[in-house]
Amino acid sequence: MRPGPGAPRRPGRALMSVALLTVLGVVVPDASRPPPEFALVQLDGVEGLDATDDVIWMLALGSDARPGEPVMRSRSDAIQLVGMNTVNQHAVTIGIPRDSYVDIRGFGRDKINAAMVYGGPEATAGAVTALTGIEPDYVFVASFPGLIRMVNGVGGVRAEVTHEMDDLNQVFHPGPHRFSGVEALAFARIRYGLPGGDFDRSMDQGELLAGGLATLAGRMRQPGYFERALGVFARYTDTNLSPVELYRLGRTVMTIDPAQVRVCVLKGSTGYAGAASVVFADLAATRSLVADVRNDATVDQTC
Repeated sequence: MRPGPGAPRRPGRALMSVALLTVLGVVVPDASRPPPEFALVQLDGVEGLDATDDVIWMLALGSDARPGEPVMRSRSDAIQLVGMNTVNQHAVTIGIPRDSYVDIRGFGRDKINAAMVYGGPEATAGAVTALTGIEPDYVFVASFPGLIRMVNGVGGVRAEVTHEMDDLNQVFHPGPHRFSGVEALAFARIRYGLPGGDFDRSMDQGELLAGGLATLAGRMRQPGYFERALGVFARYTDTNLSPVELYRLGRTVMTIDPAQVRVCVLKGSTGYAGAASVVFADLAATRSLVADVRNDATVDQTC
């Protein structure tokens, strides 16, 4: 983990639920690889995993790239900051509404989902750090086809549907649901008709990530499943990590107990910046949540 401002730095480590995303994102060089559907970026200053690191922070982004558009330079449709504690096996996902109006270094104020257009995953990580005070060690980016491939690859992901949903050619009723890849993509994107709009959508995205981790944890009991999963998805990921680092990262993710994952969303209010509808983060509530989870990725308050 990267400590907050003013704190001494320790060697970085990594995560995520999007645990689901990270474990399936490992890459082995292959000249015949198709266009990437995932990207895993180790940020500058991160020295990789070591035995002294207890908490891993990863920023998981869902790219809104359409066919022919660059995955890492399109708006981020989902923004989840994920922390994992490898000692007590706890984890937290912090959903950041994509319309959050924030400072994007070098580009002024805009919706946070525009940061990837301006400066790729690094710019989004910088905007998240400025908003939350938590500096991620890694950024994982998934495209729409990548999410579908990933969910289908594990045989579907189970999550709780909180509100009646009817949009994007899908209808979901409240209660537990096992999502196919196409359904998971719709579930992660729907906000119209939800009472909390962008906030409820961010919560649904976090629940989907937690469900993905639980699915993977169950599959890991099958001999050789981890290695097969890495091999299957290797051809679809771009990364600046070595194969050894990626393998260690995936194994680290799988130390988390799915029953100890808490799903949170930053609180805020809606309003306008000019003619644009935006979300204004509740900075006091954000500071309180960050103070709670920064050092141990364990939630002790209501979120």
